[in-house]
Amino acid sequence: MKIIDIIKGGNPRLSFEVFPPKTDASFEAVMSATAEIASLSPSYMSVTYGAGGGTSRYTAEIAEKIQNMGVTPLAHLSCISSTKETVHSLLCDLRARGIENILALRGDIPKEGKVPGEYRYASELTEEIRRFGGFCIGGACYPEGHPESATGEADIDALCIKVQAGCEFLTTQMFFDNNILYNFLYRLMRRGVEVPVVAGIMPVTSAAQIKRITSISGNTLPQRFLRLVDRYGDNPAAMKQAGIAYATEQVIDLYANGINAVHIYSMNKPDVAAAIQRNVSEIIRPL
Repeated sequence: MKIIDIIKGGNPRLSFEVFPPKTDASFEAVMSATAEIASLSPSYMSVTYGAGGGTSRYTAEIAEKIQNMGVTPLAHLSCISSTKETVHSLLCDLRARGIENILALRGDIPKEGKVPGEYRYASELTEEIRRFGGFCIGGACYPEGHPESATGEADIDALCIKVQAGCEFLTTQMFFDNNILYNFLYRLMRRGVEVPVVAGIMPVTSAAQIKRITSISGNTLPQRFLRLVDRYGDNPAAMKQAGIAYATEQVIDLYANGINAVHIYSMNKPDVAAAIQRNVSEIIRPL
């Protein structure tokens, strides 16, 4: 099923993300977690693509297994290190496996700053997928602005190009203050960007995650969130419970304000995914 048809429905949607293993040895553990999350019957599940293509060989396989479990998969596809020939081969593989949805991403530029492949922007990959045909194409967006964008308007300019290239929906980078998303959506509306936006939420269940998040994405962390980390960060069980509660509060507020599609960055943690789904079970129940 095409994800655009799923998220355009009137009922609230809840989806989860899994990421492939870094080594063959951990493949079974990842698949076990994936199966547990799939058993929750989410609206769909996304499968990430390794940085620099490092774990990309598992993406299509895991997406196919998710589909065989009865859940719609969304396969990530990164292009920064790829040739057009490689991308064409990957698209053929996804089509052969019956995968219908792709999240088109540029990927991280290597530390040396050189672009090793034939693509510079996600919009170029989006256009390539559109020409190939048969896929529902999603893209990423950044409510706080892409780190490489000079201004907020330049960032939205890039999004407009991505949508014109064939992007049918957008999924946000994580954010911890819903007002940031609401302001971002207003700016998109003013620019005439009308594709659906899926809100990406990261449940922070350990203090160590905060350091990784801020070093990678530079997210704004509200004072109420920082106080939560200060109070419970040294107590793993309490921090996990508090992090799930904070994420749940975000999700409920999003639904209450008309954002019907929420994607949880569940970090291959079935218990976290299950807890959030349980907390909103009556809210997402079909009418």
